[in-house]
Amino acid sequence: MGAWELLLVGVVMMLGLGGVLVPGLPGTWLVWAATLWWALQDRSPSAWWVLVGASVLLLVAQAVRWQLPARSGNPMGARLAQWAGWGALVGFVVVPVAGAIPGALVGLYVAERVRLGRWDDAAASVRDVLRRGGWNVLVELFACLLVAGAWVGALVWG
Repeated sequence: MGAWELLLVGVVMMLGLGGVLVPGLPGTWLVWAATLWWALQDRSPSAWWVLVGASVLLLVAQAVRWQLPARSGNPMGARLAQWAGWGALVGFVVVPVAGAIPGALVGLYVAERVRLGRWDDAAASVRDVLRRGGWNVLVELFACLLVAGAWVGALVWG
C-alpha cells in the first residue's frame, strides 16, 4: 500500500473519530471501513488481526452502548464535543489507551470551567452531560481510538 493510500486511510479514520462526536454521522462505521480497506489492500497477517480485533471491539462497544441510558438529543454541544475530543486525543497520547476517558472528562471540565467560572458549577455541568448520554459518546470514542491506535501500531511495528 502506497503512502497516499495510507494517508487517505488515516484521513478517513480521523473523519470517523470526529464523526463519533457529531450526532448523526457514522463515526464508528467510517473507522471500521477504513480498517477494512487497509486490511484488504495490505493483506498481511497483522492487518487481518487488526481488522478482526477492530470488528470485535466495535461490536462490544455497541453492546455496551445499548446497556447505557439512551441519549437525549445532543448530550454535548459542538463546543463541548470538541473539547472532549481534544482531551481524549491528548489523554490517549499521554497515557496510551487508558488516558482517553480521563482526558475526555478533563476536556469537558475545562470547557465548562471556562464557560461557568466556578469549580462546583463546572463539575455539576459535566455530571449532567454524562447523565444525558455523554457516556455513550465516550464509549464509542474510546473504542474508535483503540482501533486507530491498533492501526498505527500495526503500521509502525507490523
